[in-house]
Amino acid sequence: MSGHVGDLSPKQEEALAKFRENIQDILPVLPVQDDYYLLKWLRARCFDLQKSEAMLRKHVEYRKNIGADSIMEWKVPEVIEKYMTGGRCGFDRDGCPIWYEIIGPLDARGLLFSASKQDLIKKKFRDCEMMRGLCEEQTKKLGQKIETIVMIYDFEGLGLKHLWKPAVEAYSELLSMFEENFPESLKRIFVIKAPKLFPVAYNLVKRFLSEDTRKKIVILGADWKEVLQKHIDPKELPVEYGGTLTDPDGDPKCKTKLNYGGDVPKKYYMRDQLKQQYEHTTVVNRGSSQQMEYEILFPGCVLRWQFMSEGADIGFGIYLKTKVGERQHASEMTEVIPNQRYNAHMVPEDGSLTCADAGVYVLRFDNTYSYIHAKKVSYTVEVLLPDKSSEEQFKHLEEQTKELKINNA
Repeated sequence: MSGHVGDLSPKQEEALAKFRENIQDILPVLPVQDDYYLLKWLRARCFDLQKSEAMLRKHVEYRKNIGADSIMEWKVPEVIEKYMTGGRCGFDRDGCPIWYEIIGPLDARGLLFSASKQDLIKKKFRDCEMMRGLCEEQTKKLGQKIETIVMIYDFEGLGLKHLWKPAVEAYSELLSMFEENFPESLKRIFVIKAPKLFPVAYNLVKRFLSEDTRKKIVILGADWKEVLQKHIDPKELPVEYGGTLTDPDGDPKCKTKLNYGGDVPKKYYMRDQLKQQYEHTTVVNRGSSQQMEYEILFPGCVLRWQFMSEGADIGFGIYLKTKVGERQHASEMTEVIPNQRYNAHMVPEDGSLTCADAGVYVLRFDNTYSYIHAKKVSYTVEVLLPDKSSEEQFKHLEEQTKELKINNA
């Protein structure tokens, strides 16, 4: 395969030859040894020989640790097999394989309570290896080099539950694993059916994506079906996604290829909570309350919190101040989430809220009902902001859709 790689400048040709020489010792253990494969690592690090080599050596180490050689024989835990959403279905018009990520019905909490994070990452690694193998098959079949995949992210049903902190952290690890071990493997990511919460969710994970990956994300509006069909023949697209493909039994969702997840049954749970690190600790004296203020500068931000108490339950509620600059009693503020008592000493509490209005939000720990015990509370509160550029794209797409509706009216 050497010597036939696309348009390389003499300088890049030289770098490739030097790179191959520098990694002689690990060549035999690489899944592929051709120039195309080596170039992925060089491109990922802008032809910096040292950085490319470091990245590839780290990958070889990772392959060893995860058991990459036998990963296709590895038995995926049943709960992951059944409830990890998404899957592979069809090829685009150039012959590149397509992978779907279906976010809405994904029960991240249920999965993290039922499976180890290692196994979730291992499953993702295995999927990536399978897609890489598929690219090789396509190359042989079509007689032209296929080395990238298309991803379709279906964000319908993205909700606050998906912003649960441990879920976002686990997802970030999956993205990092992909970025570090499968460079230059993405052709394009199509984002479809994304709700208003998308810019906030994207802002949480975008720092785990390379600049290159970010550039390949295309957010589609109401005409997503037409756009997908430009890139993918309708017979390769499930009916559910605007094509004509069905399962043998006529199922438009192609459930034999794509997994639509759902809530993980409690019988799979191995734990009912995850170890949390809290940023703050406070003592709420008997018969009193503690208030923390968070200023929200514009609507659409999300407040996210987690807390636990020691020894006994604690009251918790969220309010919006009606007068800024002075302390107000709960009764003088607008109630956003009514105060109620939580058994946070038994199960840590967490939640989030999309702030419909700008203003000062008050999170209040309430111990006014307890005449004997002070309560120690550990908590973390964050204000999650939307990603500006994707938010602007959204507004633009919404305006386009309005125009279409007006023109069609």
